[in-house]
Amino acid sequence: MTIESTRELELLRRTMELAEQSRARGDHPFGALLADPDGNILLEAMNTCGTRGDRTGHAERNLMTEASLKYDADFLAGCTMYTSAEPCAMCAGAVYWAGVGRVVHGMSEKALKELIGPDPENLTMDLPCRDVFAAGQRQVEVIGPLLAEESAKVHKGFWTPSPRNTSAKPVL
Repeated sequence: MTIESTRELELLRRTMELAEQSRARGDHPFGALLADPDGNILLEAMNTCGTRGDRTGHAERNLMTEASLKYDADFLAGCTMYTSAEPCAMCAGAVYWAGVGRVVHGMSEKALKELIGPDPENLTMDLPCRDVFAAGQRQVEVIGPLLAEESAKVHKGFWTPSPRNTSAKPVL
């Protein structure tokens, strides 16, 4: 697929739909998916910080855990992770260790940090995933930010002191 192809934008928008679903069920508003080289969706994941009580339950890390259990690294090297926002340092590490070869993301980590501010539920770091991948021993291609304004919409009002969906209960 080419950069910013119609299919790539469709897949990125799907992660935004997942982020909306994540928010609606009481989790942080992030979504991610894994696609094969032909753009077929293999796996989807959402954030689980609220519903599971796992502060490491980021959509991308959840996706990489599932992907690394289901597929070998040689296969994942040809796959792309699409995500509604740039992977944080933890999630970029998970992408690296799982073996995924490409990341396409919505809004940047820097823009997310500016939007969220010092919210204690997500003390966002201004550490681009490209920097995390550059410290590794294999290349991970990064495309983004794409559709940044569109991907930021799901975050509006979530990280402020406004009431959130508190109906979700932690899963034990």
